[in-house]
Amino acid sequence: MAGGGDRDGDGERRIGVAMDYSASAKKALEWATQNLLRRGDTLVVLHVLRHGGEEAKHTLWAKSGSPLIPLSEFREPAVMQNYGVRCDAEVLDMLDTAARQLELKVVAKLYWGDAREKLCEAVDEQKIDTIVMGSRGLGTMQRILLGSVTNYVLSNASCPVTVVKGD
Repeated sequence: MAGGGDRDGDGERRIGVAMDYSASAKKALEWATQNLLRRGDTLVVLHVLRHGGEEAKHTLWAKSGSPLIPLSEFREPAVMQNYGVRCDAEVLDMLDTAARQLELKVVAKLYWGDAREKLCEAVDEQKIDTIVMGSRGLGTMQRILLGSVTNYVLSNASCPVTVVKGD
């Protein structure tokens, strides 16, 4: 297949990056921008929040997640605070640079609940062609006791999954 892996050859791909602002998630975003994304792609930043004290505020989006948030709004601390998300300057800089250099469309989508299930749902709902996520490097015992979001998504997502390991 010339030029990459888009299914229908029209050039538009939707690439998802799971983002929790951890070092491994930032590494996954960096890897995606350097190795996977290409001019004209849509980058969907997927962020899953645990249910917290403001559940009533987000009841409307409990199932479907937030509306798609364009990068221009994602950059606004007041907008993101309304969703219960603390912005990260390093991630915003990476997104701005990638959007500018590769002419990407960048949107964020927020979900509330279990990250494993919500990331897999997001793949289908957002028509994600491939998802990139970091690996926190849990030991075997921690994975057995806690479960691994990465392992779950690898096993259940309906698209290719790239796992970027930390240092």
